[in-house]
Amino acid sequence: MSSAGPAAEVSPATALVAGHGEFATGLVSAAEQITGQHGFFATMTNRDLGADDIELQMRAIVTARGVRVIFTDLPAGSCTIAARRILRDRPDITLVTGANLAALLHFMSHGAGTAYEAAVGAAERARSSVLVVGVPGGR
Repeated sequence: MSSAGPAAEVSPATALVAGHGEFATGLVSAAEQITGQHGFFATMTNRDLGADDIELQMRAIVTARGVRVIFTDLPAGSCTIAARRILRDRPDITLVTGANLAALLHFMSHGAGTAYEAAVGAAERARSSVLVVGVPGGR
């Protein structure tokens, strides 16, 4: 299979969101509800899957859906480890770990540009959206 490389344009269904439990479906559902847009993301869970099965399922989704960006929940989680294995032989794929709702919303609204550029912007937005509000002791 030939690949378009890291400069491939962002288009619907070019991203996969993967993680524990219902993380992916919940996050994608929230993003779709907020934007009214559908089809940007494929989802998968690692529930009841071993490491090899996670990688096989992830590879199948990446190939079938033309995925160029993989969003995962935890930097050292099983989905991230599987994604890193895929990146070894698929340099056209970009991985964003620690994904949150702000990251997906940014990715969906990125517009023109490459999948890599959209992933970088999504990661920056995810980092900047995490805040601590309040004063210790409630004062």
